[in-house]
Amino acid sequence: MKDESVSTNLLTKLSSAFIRKEPFGVVLIIAPWNYPLNLMIMPLVGAIAAGNCVVLKPSEISKNTEKVLAELLPQYLDQSCFAVVLGGPEETGQLLKHKFDYIFFTGSPRVGKIVMTAAAKHLTPITLELGGKNPCYVDDDCNPQTVANRVAWFRYFNAGQTCVAPDYILCSQEMQERLVPALQNAITRFYGDNPQTSPSLGRIINQKHFKRLQGLLGCGRVVIGGQSDEGERYIAPTVLVDVQETEPVMQEEIFGPILPLVTVRSLDEAIDFINRREKPLALYAYSNSCQVIKQVLARTSSGGFCGNDGFMYLTLSSLPFGGVGSSGMGRYHGKFSFDTFSNQRACLLCSPGMEKLNDLRYPPYGPWNQQFISWAMGSQSCTLL
Repeated sequence: MKDESVSTNLLTKLSSAFIRKEPFGVVLIIAPWNYPLNLMIMPLVGAIAAGNCVVLKPSEISKNTEKVLAELLPQYLDQSCFAVVLGGPEETGQLLKHKFDYIFFTGSPRVGKIVMTAAAKHLTPITLELGGKNPCYVDDDCNPQTVANRVAWFRYFNAGQTCVAPDYILCSQEMQERLVPALQNAITRFYGDNPQTSPSLGRIINQKHFKRLQGLLGCGRVVIGGQSDEGERYIAPTVLVDVQETEPVMQEEIFGPILPLVTVRSLDEAIDFINRREKPLALYAYSNSCQVIKQVLARTSSGGFCGNDGFMYLTLSSLPFGGVGSSGMGRYHGKFSFDTFSNQRACLLCSPGMEKLNDLRYPPYGPWNQQFISWAMGSQSCTLL
């Protein structure tokens, strides 16, 4: 948090230049339901570290966590500085009518647009952590079982209700034929012959999302899974093939344990397919060739990128997390959270005396002092401590 000294030029050589990190003021944090504790506490830590007061709005969809947060947080945080507001869309709408100094929202692009519109009325700065359809390219030279293990783990983690999960796989027809049995093997190894009885597989958050996912099971052709149980809100780990680009499963973020496989004939076709869509929150590429990985990285854009693995990059506080384009704006995690919630104030402290030295910058201007001022402003000197 301490002031960060920066370099000066010749005209400010005797002055002190620094960046002061100061809090924005009152921050509104709106959290989602899929990781209701983590995605509330992580930005809260950054906002507190930066010195802000915070209004927290947990998701009403994850009812039990919302209740626990409302009960416990006031026991540990100064209630004059931190408040938890409960309620649904109507209460959130009322909150957004107020002027906050910063808004941090995690959720869908649809609601993100509503939040951004509300923030614009007050010119409030904002971070939007959204989602999208995250592509996963698999090259022909990969070991299909290695890919299947890694993809199945992070596709079906939390029953697929993860914003950075791979939304679909792009691969050749030949790789698809090798990958499907490998995915079946990985799913059986992870969740047993009957995944419904596995304690390691979650359930869908509510009936609305269950019905939406159940509808997506009719897209393409089911080659693994496809079973569902409305009473338990259970959707089996599912793999779809023969999926058409125009089908609903390829038009919206799936946010569930369904993985479509889309065939492409080449790396170029895969990259074109990715670039025809909105920029994703995450992008994954698997290949034994570092050149292929580098090509995908260089020729696409996404919030985050991982070669030959899943969302392990999220475990690194040294990396920023956030989206680009329709998948969001702004970054957090680790020190990036502190920076997000801090106003970086540019400061220069000058001497009240030594006025004679300033004569060169005052009018009238001639060729000599114009040239000198231009040179002096551009010259970088050492940092004045």
